[in-house]
Amino acid sequence: MADRILLLEDEKTLSDVITLNLEMEGYEVVVIDKGKEALQLSKSQHFDLIILDIMLPDISGMTVCEQIRIDNIKVPMIILSAKDTSNDRIEGLKKGADDYLTKPFIFEELLLRIQKLIKRSASGSVSTVDYFEFGDNKVNLITYEATGHEGQFTLTKKEAKLLKLFIERKNEVVSRQEILQAVWGYDVYPSTRTIDNFIMSLRRYFESEPRKPKYFHSVRGIGYKFTA
Repeated sequence: MADRILLLEDEKTLSDVITLNLEMEGYEVVVIDKGKEALQLSKSQHFDLIILDIMLPDISGMTVCEQIRIDNIKVPMIILSAKDTSNDRIEGLKKGADDYLTKPFIFEELLLRIQKLIKRSASGSVSTVDYFEFGDNKVNLITYEATGHEGQFTLTKKEAKLLKLFIERKNEVVSRQEILQAVWGYDVYPSTRTIDNFIMSLRRYFESEPRKPKYFHSVRGIGYKFTA
């Protein structure tokens, strides 16, 4: 079965070109030119990836991105926009996008990003990370037992969930929005300070020099990155 892509783009010439090329690569493409319709469709149908523009005739693509991410934590999203400032890219990632590509672009680059995200999403959906080692650290994500630079200890449930998220997304920037969704869900919104405190705890457990982290890095304005 072909992977399904939802393309939200109001520039018909561009959407036609993208659709034609993606279909030639074997993808099934559903094209929508209004944000509200895309929101409805994303709730009623399954898509393996969503591509969306920011400037739309009804509502902002940023709003669409944020709302889709609330309803679906797993679907990969790529923002495709002519807005190319660093603030625009940061805002897109904060709203829940996995990638941000500016117009004009080379189709081969878009295709590679699509392939990477769909592959990552597919592998993540069957992830069975139960035990992980990095440096001299060891973690059992079933029992929550761990060994850090000061010896053995037991993680809390949320600490284990946060660490598992980082392990599954190692070497990638994880936004605060994604951390909220994966660890706390949408019933309770912790403060920014709460997330920071959890990161500080992981650093105390696993970093020999917490003030000079080797594994848990802050990415200003976006979130965090775990390298191992």
